[in-house]
Amino acid sequence: MSGHATVSNMKQVTDGNRDWGGMEFRRIETNGTELHVALDGAGPPVLFLHGWPHTWQVWRPVLPLLTGARRIVAPDLRGLGDSARAADGFDAGTGATDMLGLLDALDIDRADVVALDAGVPAAFVLGALHPERVRRLVLLEATLPGLPGGFATPPWWFGFHSAPGLAETVLEGHEAEYLDWFLTAGTYERRGVRAAIRDAFVRAYTGRDALRCGFGYYRAAPQNAASVLAAGRLTVPTVAVGGDTVGDLLHRQLRPVTDDLTGELVARSGHLVPLDRPDAVAELILTGPQGASG
Repeated sequence: MSGHATVSNMKQVTDGNRDWGGMEFRRIETNGTELHVALDGAGPPVLFLHGWPHTWQVWRPVLPLLTGARRIVAPDLRGLGDSARAADGFDAGTGATDMLGLLDALDIDRADVVALDAGVPAAFVLGALHPERVRRLVLLEATLPGLPGGFATPPWWFGFHSAPGLAETVLEGHEAEYLDWFLTAGTYERRGVRAAIRDAFVRAYTGRDALRCGFGYYRAAPQNAASVLAAGRLTVPTVAVGGDTVGDLLHRQLRPVTDDLTGELVARSGHLVPLDRPDAVAELILTGPQGASG
């Protein structure tokens, strides 16, 4: 055990206005912050890391498909959603240490780690530096700073989000309109996100401080590049999963630095694979890569 968590401050969180189907919620201190964590199920544990502009709820369509087969651990990342606001620590190295502390607090020795978008760098570092804690990595729709083979030209918002203090100043008061663009563009055939999940994301990123924490994950790109390069090779089994945005870029990035790598292109999916194709994500978790691209 890595000893990064304070277990004594765990407590269950309930919200009578939400129907979570018996899911348990806790706030867990780890690595100098406090994470809100959704917990459910039994069996081999799976740790879920969301991206931007998401919360743990990006996995909601996947989780019922795992009922009774997996123990679900789905935190809001540092500073995001219902986790404590944070002054810093949005880089991949800190995120990996946050997750080690979370696993310790829950007495989990080893877990599958499933990560999307901005959660992928921390998952990579966790798997590379602590393979004894990671049974398998499933990495969805992201590129890794520091490794060649990413986007030839980064999407326009990478620079906008990375400029310190700019995006939150411009967007405060217009969070819903801005997030709606990403949540529509990120889904297959621009279908958009169902209302309950969309509203949860908008609530999570409303206000200057919430926006600042979200954009902190973009501003950590130089640190992430250094952490990814320093972490070395991935020795744990790894699946690189692409939708219609990243495609096979992550698979190509990981090929030179991963011992056991599978690539999967998920048909009929945009960037938000857990929302577009929860069946494919669940199948990857439960049975491995076979059949997820159908």
